[in-house]
Amino acid sequence: MVVATAEVANMRHGGLWNALGNRQLRTYPKTIPRLGYLGIVTLTTIMLYYLYYEEGALTPLMLPYYHMSFQYFLYLLVASNAIGAFSALIGGLSDRLGRANMTIYGTLVVALVQLLIIGIHSKFGFALAYCVIGFVEGVILVSTPALMRDFSPQMGRGAAMGFWALGPTMGSLAASLVATHTLTHLHPWQDQFMISGMVCIGVVVISFFFLRELSPQLRDQLMVSEADRALIEAKARGISHDELITATTHPYRSMLRLDLISSSLAVSLLLLFYFASVSILTLYWVVVFGRSTTDANGINVWYAAVLSGTLVLFGVLSDLLRVRKPFMLVGAVACIVMTAFLILQTDHPDTGYYSNVLVIVLLAVAIACAYSPWMAAYTEQVEWHNPALTASGLAIWGWVLRIVVALSFLVLPWVITTSTTLVDNQGAAATLQDIQAAVPYAPSTTACSAKAAPADVIAKLMATDEPGPQTLAKVIVSCDQSHNLTMAVGSVGGLGNPQVVGLLAYNPLAIAIEKGQPVSDSEIAAKVSTHSKDLGNLLLAEKKLVPTQKASPNEWKRWWWICLGGQAVFGLLVFTMRGPWSPRTAKRDFEDHERIMKEELEKLERENASSEPREPTLSG
Repeated sequence: MVVATAEVANMRHGGLWNALGNRQLRTYPKTIPRLGYLGIVTLTTIMLYYLYYEEGALTPLMLPYYHMSFQYFLYLLVASNAIGAFSALIGGLSDRLGRANMTIYGTLVVALVQLLIIGIHSKFGFALAYCVIGFVEGVILVSTPALMRDFSPQMGRGAAMGFWALGPTMGSLAASLVATHTLTHLHPWQDQFMISGMVCIGVVVISFFFLRELSPQLRDQLMVSEADRALIEAKARGISHDELITATTHPYRSMLRLDLISSSLAVSLLLLFYFASVSILTLYWVVVFGRSTTDANGINVWYAAVLSGTLVLFGVLSDLLRVRKPFMLVGAVACIVMTAFLILQTDHPDTGYYSNVLVIVLLAVAIACAYSPWMAAYTEQVEWHNPALTASGLAIWGWVLRIVVALSFLVLPWVITTSTTLVDNQGAAATLQDIQAAVPYAPSTTACSAKAAPADVIAKLMATDEPGPQTLAKVIVSCDQSHNLTMAVGSVGGLGNPQVVGLLAYNPLAIAIEKGQPVSDSEIAAKVSTHSKDLGNLLLAEKKLVPTQKASPNEWKRWWWICLGGQAVFGLLVFTMRGPWSPRTAKRDFEDHERIMKEELEKLERENASSEPREPTLSG
């Protein structure tokens, strides 16, 4: 009775321990549970990057709120990625400590920090919180793909890594999609952090109760197809604790291999554009093409959605053909071509919305074609060295990736120098753009315009909350109705209205500034500001904006050229990576593996049968 009570107590303790700490599976899960674990890891990864990339969707609104310069923001990205580089090495410890708990409790920390950001009002406080998120992201960057590898044989590794890669892309998509549909009516942009934090808490709860991981005996073996399950379970039963310790001794010394480092560097250079896109692409659409934050996020939604779908597609295709390197090479070439088209568009700020969408969508397809097959190939490359050190091998990749990204953001402010001015004056830029759109419909000094102003032009002028543009809108509307300039000017108070006098002086000065002609601050003050302070401020802002707007496209082009160079280096380094080029060679290798696995299983079964004690016979 005492023994039975103790057993019950141990069972209860085991249940609590399994929920809080010990999540190991002693047998390899069947297909449905395995897909469930893969789904939870994918969902957790998506939520992590949804939180991490939230700032990329809100950059044009967030920087002015915190009085944060573009350069300060980029240095914050440098710090966060540098911290993530070294915390990725902590993620490599999951070879010994396990992956599931690192993932669950790390995601919980990120969710809580995200909710705390709502109450932060200083740029230093935000920077500190963002660096904490970067630290945890570095750990989970390693633990989550390690879990995906554990639950996916090599024959399905491309699809599994395609789904893992949905984390960053769907996270970015979620941030842009939610911002696009909620920023217009949830005006405090901090609400975006509340939404993402609460959703992440929900995912943590799901992971806490349902996420499991393989025992070290199972995950430390190479599994090519599900047909290998019987063999690896049989082998697992014979692996001792001492053998596990031996297999994971000196992990980083074992994994610091030239082929792993060069492969990690190659994909980091390929992804220079991607990491710029999740952090500053919204800003690019705003400052180069004059998009609103909502429209800029709309383009990003297209980009992230197509990238997400094609990551899985190319992962599955690489599994079906059993090769990775041809996809990587084709993807690299396509990336170079589409980045060149993006550079050409930068010279044409009047490019249409859907022309931007088309180029960025095709670039997303190219990135996906290279990236998810590379992820599968890299995990297979690590397994070739030592399957027991998968997380350590992934930590090498995570460390190199984060160092390259941090260095890229360190260089970026020296390449793109104009964005701080454009961001700090984006309100004035939008108002100036609205006034410029109204110029064809504005009256001259002698008569009304022959063109009637569209309703949206008038609506934008009236929405500025500034008396100068509103007065201009009223004069245009009155002209359209009466076709009489005297009556139109009289309807807003005539020359007795200082805004009218300010508007008369405004247009010639604005034209001179646009042409690059010298206009002094004192001239603006004497002719415009004394009559209309808001129109005077617009001219002062225009003096800053016109030269930076002219310089900005060339600066962005230089950065895209750097990204194109990284894509070219990746394409060249594909030839140094392991793995077959031909599906025929890959099929032959797989058949050889199947034969060897069958022989090993038969040998183990014979050894087990011979070691079993015989039952005594009557003659014995």
